[in-house]
Amino acid sequence: MKKIEAIIKPFKLEEVKDALSDLGIEGMTVTEVKGFGRQKGHTEIYRGSEYTVDFLPKIKIEVVLAESLVDNAISAVVKAAKTGKIGDGKVFVYSIDEAIRIRTDETGEKAI
Repeated sequence: MKKIEAIIKPFKLEEVKDALSDLGIEGMTVTEVKGFGRQKGHTEIYRGSEYTVDFLPKIKIEVVLAESLVDNAISAVVKAAKTGKIGDGKVFVYSIDEAIRIRTDETGEKAI
């Protein structure tokens, strides 16, 4: 099993969710996060004063999958989240040793 973690722009969430749903991936965890990479934030003017916004709003999507679905899921996320501009985000892939569904005590791929 693998865990895919994607950091994307907030307005791309629905497109990514739909792309994963089209592959038959049903469960995911979505978190609102803040961060920056090469963008290094930006400056804004509020009531005549200029200030720097260091951390930009992002969305973190976490999905645990069978290894057979990983390549297609990564491709779907990248395609759906891409705008071609700086700040599109990143995708990380982790190995998962075990998964347990608390309600039924199912383990492994049955639990996801």
